[in-house]
Amino acid sequence: MRPCSPFAISLVSLLLLACAKPTAPSEPEPPAEAQPEAPVAEAQPEVPDTTQTGILSEQDFAALHELTDAKAPEPRGVELEIAGARAYLSLPEGATAPLPAVLVIHEWWGLNEHIKHWTDRLAADGYAALAIDLYGGQVATDRETALALMKGVDEKVARETLDAAHRFLSEDERVGASKRGVIGWCFGGGWSLQHALSQPDLDAAIVYYGMLETDPKALAPIQAPVMGVFGNQDAGIPPASVDAFDAAMKEAGKALTVHRYDAQHAFANPSSGRYNAEAAEDAWAHARAFLGEHLH
Repeated sequence: MRPCSPFAISLVSLLLLACAKPTAPSEPEPPAEAQPEAPVAEAQPEVPDTTQTGILSEQDFAALHELTDAKAPEPRGVELEIAGARAYLSLPEGATAPLPAVLVIHEWWGLNEHIKHWTDRLAADGYAALAIDLYGGQVATDRETALALMKGVDEKVARETLDAAHRFLSEDERVGASKRGVIGWCFGGGWSLQHALSQPDLDAAIVYYGMLETDPKALAPIQAPVMGVFGNQDAGIPPASVDAFDAAMKEAGKALTVHRYDAQHAFANPSSGRYNAEAAEDAWAHARAFLGEHLH
């Protein structure tokens, strides 16, 4: 039973005394009328934390991810450090600066061997490709660790790291890029869009099923053309969210190309156990054409 406040108890006592029937001194006073118990507040259901996971609870969002057992090919680039963050740079064989460049942002597992391989694939297409680590050197191999690492990202530090990587691609003598793009998957897809919002001189941005912005006013800073890749069976970034993003970009007057596939979340991720080869290859063909159009 919920305890009454001292003020309420005093008020009830005064009312009882005022309404009680007078009695002779020898007669015992009748017992006070029992007061009904105060209703016990029902326990409120726990509100799931969706700060980092969009419309899904953390548990449901984690369930969308599977890590493949397949091993990626040996990396051919070099490890380096940018603004205190780990990075992986892959350059086209035999090419010299200036080079078009692509900033690569890892998915929620971290900068693992599969992301390095994807970076090498971009280098094979003639780009100076730089994969930047936003997890402080850590790589996840299970969902719980990946979720913890994603939630632990300091947005201010992440933005500063991406800004430093963006500068590196134009300032480093091995790259000297005059045109720069960005690509990311899942966690990295959301940051790819954020990078386009913060870098007015970016030339292209590719968002693979990352968290989206649907406010046209918030999208106003974007200057680069954007390409989005989404799965129609994705519960984390469902078709309705993609529709809202598409409408907002149009209202904001921004260039957006969208490719949708009958596939689940993470279908094209280089680390994904939900890899859909046919859809992934088609999406990659569009990504290559998009980068070629805007960076060469």
